[in-house]
Amino acid sequence: MRVRFNRLLFAILVGTTIAAAADLPPMGPPIKLFDGKNLNHFDIYVRDRPLNEDPNKVFQIQDGVVRASGVEYGYIITKEEYGDYYLRMEFKWGEATHEPRKDKARDSGILYHVHGENKIWPSSIEYQFIEGGTGDILVVNGPSLTVKGERKSKGRFDRFGKGTWKDVAGYRDPNGDPEKPRGKWNVVEMISDGDHVKYWLNGKVVNEGTESTVTKGKLLFQSEGAEVFFRKIELRPLKK
Repeated sequence: MRVRFNRLLFAILVGTTIAAAADLPPMGPPIKLFDGKNLNHFDIYVRDRPLNEDPNKVFQIQDGVVRASGVEYGYIITKEEYGDYYLRMEFKWGEATHEPRKDKARDSGILYHVHGENKIWPSSIEYQFIEGGTGDILVVNGPSLTVKGERKSKGRFDRFGKGTWKDVAGYRDPNGDPEKPRGKWNVVEMISDGDHVKYWLNGKVVNEGTESTVTKGKLLFQSEGAEVFFRKIELRPLKK
């Protein structure tokens, strides 16, 4: 009972969702990857540019949040590798969309267990942010994962309960969308525990995978053709 209470108290203190708190294992002290002030935990990569060269300011800190313009493809990527953790962050969509995804569903995401050279996109697994499909799992350039008995080494696992999807800006899932409307903050939570991953979106479990062939690596946050904002990026190591 005390352990469950402590998890609930932690959830309230950090502003996470009670639905996720019920499933949280014991954790260590938080690592604030982004504290609203600087990107000291990250490098910046913009396609076809050297590391940490961002002349067009694709990534900027504005009013305590990270703005990714979407004008160029790229990402902020952690300097350190991580495995066995609980991740919580928030994102919201801006207005602008840009070629080659002009007027298409706004697209971004978290790539984790990242390995290899900086490119668009490195070997990893993705927590997809996309209008009408946030919570999908993408397997990118190498790893393998099993979801609901189906194993893939590339491609997409739709989030649970996902309806028909269309690649148009502003699209909403006709089956009921767990993502909040554009301009509203969404709470993203994820656990990586050994070869198991689990996703929540605004307190709802939206995906879960097992038997991952990768269990640690860097994390990156994408600029992929749409203006998007990130804040309150925090990681807590799981106690083993």
